[in-house]
Amino acid sequence: MSELIKIAVDAMGGDNSPRKIIDGIIHNHQSEKKNFYRIFGDKNKIFPLINEKISKEYFEIIHTEKIIKSTDSPLEGAKRGKDTSMWLAIQSVKDKDSDIVISAGNTGALLVVSKLNLKMIENIDKPALSALWPNKKGMSVVLDLGANIECSSKNLFDFSIMGASLYTSLYPNDKPNVALLNIGSEELKGNEIIKETYQILNENKSENYDFLGYIEGNHLMDGNVNVIVSDGFTGNVALKTAEGTANFISSELKKAMTGNILGKISSLLNITNLRRFKKRLDPRLYNGAIFIGLDSPVVKSHGGTDYIGFSNSLDVCHRIVKGNLIEKIKQNILK
Repeated sequence: MSELIKIAVDAMGGDNSPRKIIDGIIHNHQSEKKNFYRIFGDKNKIFPLINEKISKEYFEIIHTEKIIKSTDSPLEGAKRGKDTSMWLAIQSVKDKDSDIVISAGNTGALLVVSKLNLKMIENIDKPALSALWPNKKGMSVVLDLGANIECSSKNLFDFSIMGASLYTSLYPNDKPNVALLNIGSEELKGNEIIKETYQILNENKSENYDFLGYIEGNHLMDGNVNVIVSDGFTGNVALKTAEGTANFISSELKKAMTGNILGKISSLLNITNLRRFKKRLDPRLYNGAIFIGLDSPVVKSHGGTDYIGFSNSLDVCHRIVKGNLIEKIKQNILK
């Protein structure tokens, strides 16, 4: 069993859990037989859902009836104790019983409990919340998405290294292009921290990525940049704006295609292209934010996703561990 990637799963977090979580595990196992799932939660609810769906050599249930609620503040969640499903899952990674942890539960609590249990990687001051975004040519890594409202130039430089390491872990055959999210592409644009970070990145060339300078919000999806770096405030606004725009486009297209007889005929004639378009904007395909900077990887699945989305997050977990993310960050951050 030592060759299997061991994923610690908080089975009680998010909407419709644990059914969604277990269905996601079952779906993931159908295509990936090199994962071992350490499932934390109420065994009385979990076992009937997974029994005879997956061989017992691929999973283990660690029983606890205590959970962190979605309505808890981060501090309230942490105070619920060390025997909640989320805490125990993170503890499993800390104790090296698991390689990575994933939860669809309370985001704030997950970040706090992770920071309480896991050490920072040496020479990194702050962890960052990162995620995958689709673009015209493939995928981009974007960070920070809300873990740090205020950042120094040192933090943003660290985020650049961590983001590039994450990208190469997920896409080992590609060398990423890194850029700073800014209000303009000219070197003199932006606040002092952004300009300081620009100088640091420009002066510290790396064989692991190419620094392309600044990127504006209207070019995020062009695909020329693979790692987009910002402070948590700016990154979170960009994320919510992108999600809202995608939802608006999908909703308006659906109205146009179903609002009258001509629209319905047109949609039937273009059914293949419409399905391809719908799949491209399907948020389940990009589910799974990664909390990086700690000495063990932590993945946050969207609480409202379904089992397909959670299964995709499990795939991200597998690729992160297989790609040796933590070792890549350690090697690059010390150079």
